[in-house]
Amino acid sequence: MRFVFSLLACFALAACNLSPMYAGGGSGAVAQGLAAVDVPPIAGRAGWLVRGELNDRLGAAGNSAPQYRLDVRLDDNLEALGILADDTVSRERRTLRARYQLVDASTGEILLDATEGADAGIDVVSSEYATIAAEQTALENLAREIADRIVTRVALTLREQ
Repeated sequence: MRFVFSLLACFALAACNLSPMYAGGGSGAVAQGLAAVDVPPIAGRAGWLVRGELNDRLGAAGNSAPQYRLDVRLDDNLEALGILADDTVSRERRTLRARYQLVDASTGEILLDATEGADAGIDVVSSEYATIAAEQTALENLAREIADRIVTRVALTLREQ
């Protein structure tokens, strides 16, 4: 009975047209498309972090003739979230939002226009150094998360091309 069920499940899965996004590994169409994406500099520390994460994931660093350009604008916001009775901040929220466009470098056509966002909570402690370190760590983690989401959306767009 299990064998029959397994066999039917395999046929059902094959019938739904699922295929691996990164089929072919580094020489596959999606991997080659991602490697052909250039990421121009992005303003600010958050931009430097996001651009580094994007270049790591895209594998495009040093590509002499990019086919695509990924324009990214960031909004990095740090706001007080919890205020104590003595007007001191006990909790902060760091929000990183990205608006990005994937542009065909030869035609200037916009292939993808989207936004991504992520946020993190930060405890404000008595040590100013510890709070600043937590804020920086939150920014690094948010940059990683935003870059992952952007690369996934770009890969899906390139796969459809």
